[in-house]
Amino acid sequence: MSSEPLLTFLSPPLPYFIESNRGSYGPGGEHPNRRNIGVFDLLFVHSGTLYIGEESNSWAIGPGQMLILRPDLWHYPTKPCTEETVFDWVHFQTAGPWEELNETNCGTLRGDYYSYAIRLPKTMTFSYPDEAISLFSKLHDAAMGTSHAAFWQRQQWFLHLLQLFDEGWRSDAAKAPIAVAEEAAAYLKMHFRTTVTNSKLGEVMGLHPNYIARCMGEVFDCTPQQYLLSYRMDQAKLMLMKTNWPISKIADETGFKQTPHFSRSFAEHVGITPLSYRKRFTGSSRDKQTMLDMRNHALDRE
Repeated sequence: MSSEPLLTFLSPPLPYFIESNRGSYGPGGEHPNRRNIGVFDLLFVHSGTLYIGEESNSWAIGPGQMLILRPDLWHYPTKPCTEETVFDWVHFQTAGPWEELNETNCGTLRGDYYSYAIRLPKTMTFSYPDEAISLFSKLHDAAMGTSHAAFWQRQQWFLHLLQLFDEGWRSDAAKAPIAVAEEAAAYLKMHFRTTVTNSKLGEVMGLHPNYIARCMGEVFDCTPQQYLLSYRMDQAKLMLMKTNWPISKIADETGFKQTPHFSRSFAEHVGITPLSYRKRFTGSSRDKQTMLDMRNHALDRE
């Protein structure tokens, strides 16, 4: 994995597109010197080299490379371009929390069962940049449009671009702890109805179970089995609220072989029994019958 930092966005809400275009500098041209511009500045170089600094860091961004500059720091040229340099730029922002972290820090923003941590590399070199070039071109075309449909098109192309960066980082063969933990979490959520042991998880992922557990501890502050249990309890809550299934069926649907074990685990995790949890949202059958009798009595009097 690269030693460059990661920018992490917790979604929803999704980062959103503001504007983009293709630019160029001749020899002697340079990136603007500016501070606190209020938007993320994503740069992708087609040809030539951009020499850019951000606070105390600096980069020489060449063909097939991208860089994301933060909205709250000082950006400046470290030296002028020495040749014709063509690049794409995209300004974007987020209404949600975000942070920048290095490879030794898993940060504070962690996706859970219903949210997702989008992780974008500060810089990236594309071995095959054609897909990125195509997406930038489509994004620029949509950005020029003024129709209602153009708004949706540019947001969609922008999200495709973020997905490309996010997946490119996650495919790193170094298997960073964040990538391992999130891959394990995805597998656990997909297979929560079945028995998933640590050994099984290690076999599926091709990694030692102890390493997976350590990664999940760093990223989610829990073990794989604790994560699995929490997700099962969350699914059980939804089933208790949305269905009339008996407790035994919900136990089976959430991966518990025995109903008493499910009931005990639910009570320990949530603080009340599954039946009490259901009554909290649906009312007891006796309450429903009382309401029905009252309604019928009122109709008889009319």
